[in-house]
Amino acid sequence: MAGEFDLIARYFRPLAGPEGLGLADDAACLTVPDGHELVVTKDLIVEGVHFVGDEPAADIAWKALAVNLSDLAAKGANPTHYFVGLSLPKGAPEAWIADFAAGLKACQEPFGIQLAGGDTTASTGGVTLSITAMGTVPSGGMIRRGGAQVGDDVYVSGTLGDAALGVKMVQGRLDASEGLVRRYRKPTPRVALGQALRGVASACADVSDGLLADLGHICAASAVGARVDQSSLPLSEAVAALVGQDSELWPSVYAGGDDYELVFTASASNAGALERIAVDCGVQLTRIGVVEQGGGCHLVDSSGNLVQSGQQGYQHF
Repeated sequence: MAGEFDLIARYFRPLAGPEGLGLADDAACLTVPDGHELVVTKDLIVEGVHFVGDEPAADIAWKALAVNLSDLAAKGANPTHYFVGLSLPKGAPEAWIADFAAGLKACQEPFGIQLAGGDTTASTGGVTLSITAMGTVPSGGMIRRGGAQVGDDVYVSGTLGDAALGVKMVQGRLDASEGLVRRYRKPTPRVALGQALRGVASACADVSDGLLADLGHICAASAVGARVDQSSLPLSEAVAALVGQDSELWPSVYAGGDDYELVFTASASNAGALERIAVDCGVQLTRIGVVEQGGGCHLVDSSGNLVQSGQQGYQHF
């Protein structure tokens, strides 16, 4: 295999924009437009934790960048640059790196973000991948978790549970569905939606750890509670069929994580604006509950009985 700097020049330099300085320096030089602020996020992807390890390298790269784009989307940011830290086992074939770079390219191009730098090292274990992504928002325009108000409606984009059930399929615990496995391996960050929600959503988070857990983060930051109606949770046809056959799979919908949809709150007066945003962005938006006084996030059935509270969700420790 070629040396480190040859690999960088061959596979990663073509992904860099002018502010990455051709990846020839030890740093990038970024410019923030007047009247804007810089939003920065970082996610770490580890073999055996975030992915099985036998996925195509392009899919691993896509997901690593997409989850960072999802964080920027939740802030209403316009993605601009990202940095990659890649640790690979010695002896990794060059074809893997080529496929990985192709996956980054496929993910960055639709969202207008460019590589600005990073680092590569050898690993004594599996693949570890760290991405830091940056974007801009008009000054004062970032959507935070802490703005939800009592009486606001709670919305979520897309459908829930696809990725969590896709994981079970990858693990051989359910019969495989190509669509659900794809939702797990190649999530779609809701970048355009996040930008459209600036000035409309009062608070927002992306659904990475599970709907109730991430809505619970909004509740904690906003010092409010939330009630979510289980019957309102949006399901794809495939997930609806699975939970219809086995009700034990329901936690994958509201606590499974890896959806990378946006959960957000908004005043009822913005319902019309949200209908227009859904059409403009081509994304389903579903009202699933309401913000209340108190604390915590609570899932209830059609009779108002508690199904689950917001403590559930993925945690590393």
